[in-house]
Amino acid sequence: MKLRRALSLSAATAALLPVAMAAAPASQAAPADQIPTCYDVDTAWGQYHNNTFVGRSFGVPKTVALGTRWTTFTATITNASAKELRSFELRAQVGSYIYNEGERDLSPYSDLQYWDTSQRVWKTLRSADGRARGALPGPKTLKPRESVHVQLRFRVGEDLPLDQTYDAFATITGTFVDRYRDLDCRASGDVGGSFSPRKG
Repeated sequence: MKLRRALSLSAATAALLPVAMAAAPASQAAPADQIPTCYDVDTAWGQYHNNTFVGRSFGVPKTVALGTRWTTFTATITNASAKELRSFELRAQVGSYIYNEGERDLSPYSDLQYWDTSQRVWKTLRSADGRARGALPGPKTLKPRESVHVQLRFRVGEDLPLDQTYDAFATITGTFVDRYRDLDCRASGDVGGSFSPRKG
């Protein structure tokens, strides 16, 4: 099954904008998950464009050696619009795109952690299905020109089979509730980097 590649965000101006550190408790329920995406609402017209976020990231190399060594990277996502974003959520993941039947996702073989700025410790992100992904702490709204900055690290285990090519990525995703064609809908933007795994 072929999946669409997520679009990376432009990083032109984020370095000049104020940063709000991700330190608040992660939200439990996700109201935004209960409404359609803005692209689904827009299926008949194809006119919805999400130019809300500007993002930048540093530290994801082109190749990552399998093993126990961590790769640390930082990511910033900024509200570049003139509106306050409602039901804002932040998530991170390490994985790989699946283009063909039988290909495997790199995520279950990976570990992902974020730096908790309030407790000053690394905390692991792991979903119920065993993938390296999860919600990050952060604000529930994002004002115009406000940013969130996250420090993360990941590694890919030596048990990853290298019998296929992996189009792998490490990203954060910002999601918010937008208003389009008189309907509430979910919009999102990604920032991060792509890499290829190799033997250490």
